[in-house]
Formats: sequence, structure tokens, C-alpha cells
Amino acid sequence: MNVVVTGSSGLIGSALLPALTAGGHTVHRLVRGTPGPGDAHWDPAAGEITPDALKDADAIVHLAGESVAAGRWSVPRKARIRDSRVGGTLLLARSMATLDRRPKVFISASAVGVYGDRGDEIVDEASRPGRGFLADVCKEWEAATCPASDAGVHVVNVRLGAVLSRHGGALAKMLPPFRLGAGGPIGTGRQYISWIEIDDAVGAIEHLLRIGAVTGPVNLVAPDAVTNIEFTRTLGRVLGRPAVLPVPAFALRLLLGEMADEMLLASTRVRPSRLLESGYRFRHPSLEAALRHALGR
Repeated sequence: MNVVVTGSSGLIGSALLPALTAGGHTVHRLVRGTPGPGDAHWDPAAGEITPDALKDADAIVHLAGESVAAGRWSVPRKARIRDSRVGGTLLLARSMATLDRRPKVFISASAVGVYGDRGDEIVDEASRPGRGFLADVCKEWEAATCPASDAGVHVVNVRLGAVLSRHGGALAKMLPPFRLGAGGPIGTGRQYISWIEIDDAVGAIEHLLRIGAVTGPVNLVAPDAVTNIEFTRTLGRVLGRPAVLPVPAFALRLLLGEMADEMLLASTRVRPSRLLESGYRFRHPSLEAALRHALGR
């Protein structure tokens, strides 16, 4: 397949590109900077994309968007987070809808934040969306793919959980304090974390491209969500360090404000029902095995 990828320098994109190439696909990147050979330029903020950038694509994998965890959420920052996702997705969807030869598949990133804070409730793709800033962004983000689906493109909204990789994301940020023995549960520790190891995130996207029949939301999480306290204990065991120093919720709220409640203290117990039904077999379905693989331990 000819696959166009956005967000190719991000955590998932940088792992996906070599996997697609090794699988025999031809990969073209959409980049905001100067494009290399075979790549094309786009500027989602300005609504600009190189003419014919998508014309020969069999599939598009859209992973671009401003990080939600790079700092406290101010009003301008929240606007950038929303606009980078909704605006970029809408630009791609509208562009492919105008093509005579449209891509067969459009895989567009979303997040399990769409479910909001659900406590102990198990949710899957059939569950209603939740409330809050992240839930609202995810709903708009997914809705922005409609021009492509209306034009007959198979659209898949991959709802990503916490991606485990030593090269970036939440796990990489946790490693320094945990290696010093200063890690521990956040708040009560009872909130659920829905996670996926980086190889499974990439493998699931490859799987969805290959089968080409699944449309709509697909949760990209491992089958076994764990509580925060289970996660920290397991990480401590893998690293051979104690993980008993709690981080009080009030301290996080003082430091991060709204972001603390939605990203660190919210509970999302998500099941990957549609991914399992599609026949995907997880490489790392258990947390300890996933952490040991991700960290080379």
C-alpha cells in the first residue's frame, strides 16, 4: 500500500514508519517543515496542504496533534490542543473527499479520554462519551473525519490509551523518580489506567490497515486495565525499586490545575472489544510483561 502518515516524528509515528516499511508498504510523510524526497508539506493551522499530496494514497494514518501533557492548561493552550486535532483532521478529511481516487482507509487518532472519568465502570466502543475538556475535544476530533466517511472512505477512529515506551510518553516521564525510589501512587491510586505497549499500538494500526473492514471507534488499549496503585507497584517491581511514596491529589491540582483531574486522577477502565473481535492478538497483554519488554528488562 501507499500510506501517508502525519505525526511521523511523534512517539507512535516514529515506531510506525519503520514497521510499515518493513512490511512492504511505501510510506510518505506529511510534514510541517521542509519535506524530504517522497514527502509533502502541510500546515494544519493555516489550512494548507500540498496539492496532490494525497492523490495516490491507499491509506492515511493521522497521528498529528499538539501534546496534551506538555504543560498546565491555559485557555490559549487548550485552544491549541483542540485546534491542532480538529483543524488538521478536518483538512485531511475534506481534502480526500475531493479526490477522484480516494484512499481506502483513513485511520485517525483519538483517545480514551473520550470516555471521561468513569470510576470502576468498564467501558468499550458502545459506551457513551463522557464529560470534560478531553472528552469534548475527542468528540470533535472524531466528528472531523465525517467528510471522509461521507465520501465513502473507511474511517477508523483509534482511541489510544497510555502508550508504554521508554522513548517518550508518560512512562518515560515516570522513570527518573521511580529509578531513584521516589515513585508511588497518585492520589488514592484507585483510578484505572488503560494502557498499551508501543509494539501493540503499532501492531494494531498495521492490523487495521491490513484488514480494511473495520470502521468507527476502536479502542487501542490492552485487555487488562489496572489501577494506578497496581501500575506503580508493577513498575517498581520491574525496576527493582520501592514504589510507596504517594503523590497527593491536592499537590497535583495546585501544580497542574484542571489537567491533573482529567489526565492523572480520572479513571478510565477501557476494554478493546472491537480490536479483539477483529482478530488482533496482543503481543504484550499483561502489564508486567509489557513493562519488561518496553524497558528491556
